[in-house]
Amino acid sequence: MKRDFSTVQRVVVKVGTNLLSEHNGINIERIEQVVTDIVALRERKIQVLLVSSGAIGLGAKELGIKSAVKRIALRQACASIGQPLLMSHYRTAFKQHNVICSQILLTRSEMNQRKTFVNLKNSITTLLDIGVVPIINENDVVSTAEIGTAFGDNDRMSAFVASKIDADLLIILTDIAGLYTKDPRQNNDAQLLTEIVKIDDTILSYAGSAGSVFATGGMKTKVLAAKIASTAGCATVIASGYEDQVLSRIHSGEVLGTYFHAEKTLKQRSRWIINSSPEGTIWIDAGAVEALRHHNSLLPSGIVAVEGVFHAGDVVMINKVAKAVPYYNSTEIMEMAGCQSKDIPKHVRKGKADVIFRPEDIVFLDYAE
Repeated sequence: MKRDFSTVQRVVVKVGTNLLSEHNGINIERIEQVVTDIVALRERKIQVLLVSSGAIGLGAKELGIKSAVKRIALRQACASIGQPLLMSHYRTAFKQHNVICSQILLTRSEMNQRKTFVNLKNSITTLLDIGVVPIINENDVVSTAEIGTAFGDNDRMSAFVASKIDADLLIILTDIAGLYTKDPRQNNDAQLLTEIVKIDDTILSYAGSAGSVFATGGMKTKVLAAKIASTAGCATVIASGYEDQVLSRIHSGEVLGTYFHAEKTLKQRSRWIINSSPEGTIWIDAGAVEALRHHNSLLPSGIVAVEGVFHAGDVVMINKVAKAVPYYNSTEIMEMAGCQSKDIPKHVRKGKADVIFRPEDIVFLDYAE
């Protein structure tokens, strides 16, 4: 059955490391093919944003490293070497089509902080509106999982970006035709799944976990990316980047790869909350959880404990069931824990609300169930 992407106006394209790499470095012909495909989409009046992997692999190959780079400092060094190489090739390829591209390097910090997130969205929107193709990559030179600033892989980062900029379609190009029921490289009876309405545990079990030598993702990260995008009302297609004119053919509705339907759409603020890394945890009693489930505010009397150090306006966990944005910092909340609203110390309240946060400031983790 033909897919209908006729209403799509904004697309995020993610290109994997394996597509761009070859034995001696970068595959320039592959980059030129990706760029030509993007230009073809733009000629259909579609705004395109590119998320490109490959910087660490390119840097490693420039240094003559043939094995996986695991040491954090060396990965950062490889990224520093590889980023300008990657952008240089993209700039040359886009220039042949008289198209300007730009570079945006991100860490989780830009997504987690509401103010910087809004600024980022405005910047990307402006670039798209003036006809520029933004090229986004994780800032591997400074971001690490150990300090909580890393996305972990560009698959999920592309989904976060698609969610933030209200994209209609996320296309993840990889070196495999889509999601199979088994690894097709090891199982002759593996079947390609062409359409998935809802991502559940069974679908996730098909994905496995292995990536290549320099790639951080595998099929599992791509399926998880599709799940993130779906909550923003953004559909996803995972397809082979080796197909000719793959982007235009996908947009035209040709059945290529695996198509993941968009699920119910969360509001922009709710998507920011659910996709941000929590800075701490507020532990509450069962009665308070039930009250929150019925769209009530969190009162100080329901708080049992506070874990971590965070500021007012940071995203925090509520037990293990939700994420929320409190009006108070961790120290103030600890002082208020167990108090009735009328008993909140005056030096803590300082004219603020009598509640820790209101219903519009919380998103339960089972929102998509």
